Amino acid sequence: MVNTMPKLTKRMKASAEKRPAQPLSLTEAVEALKKYDAAKFDQTVEVVMRLGIDASQADQIVRGSIVLPHGIGKDQRILVFAKGPAAKEAEEAGADFVGDDDLAKKIQGGWVDFDVCIAAPDMMKVVGPLGRVLGPRGLMPSPRAGTVTPDVAKTVKEYKAGKVEFRNEKGGNVQAPVGKLSFETDKLVDNIQAFVNRIISLKPNAAKGVYVKSAHISATMSPSVRVAV
Repeated sequence: MVNTMPKLTKRMKASAEKRPAQPLSLTEAVEALKKYDAAKFDQTVEVVMRLGIDASQADQIVRGSIVLPHGIGKDQRILVFAKGPAAKEAEEAGADFVGDDDLAKKIQGGWVDFDVCIAAPDMMKVVGPLGRVLGPRGLMPSPRAGTVTPDVAKTVKEYKAGKVEFRNEKGGNVQAPVGKLSFETDKLVDNIQAFVNRIISLKPNAAKGVYVKSAHISATMSPSVRVAV
């Protein structure tokens, strides 16, 4: 029988041995994450929260967005579906790609070289048919996420400043990038705390029992650290 389990690198094994056994305060957790053996690139830090929700129920979906205090350390590539004055405003706000039918054709052809997709309300006839391509990638504009908006310029600026979207998955977990490992400890703590507070503020009225069951932080190539929340 062939062993298909991936082999851990020496760095990953060394990091796993440093993994704290107990939940830590947020500051301690970030410091522990920074003590893992470093990779050769600036890793992205993510937070994952396991929520006590029934993800199959529409009234228990946890979804939204937040502008993190210190950004995420990445210049997000933003595409905007708009025309006329709204298109010009989006360009002036820093959007990387602005258009309508031309962009729709490119996307239908398989092009998805962007991180965020924003649409003016009058563009949804153009955007709607792109759901099969954009939906599975988490790029489909949505009024609930704030990416279908008459004020495209403001939304572009927010994403350039470090806005992130989130939505729980089938298992009830919700996660998001919250910065780079090179960030100072206090800045990572600020970002993570802001994200945690945002999730707590969105607790569905229909959710019963313990809402936040656990929270972990991790870097791209490191074990996770459990946070006491």
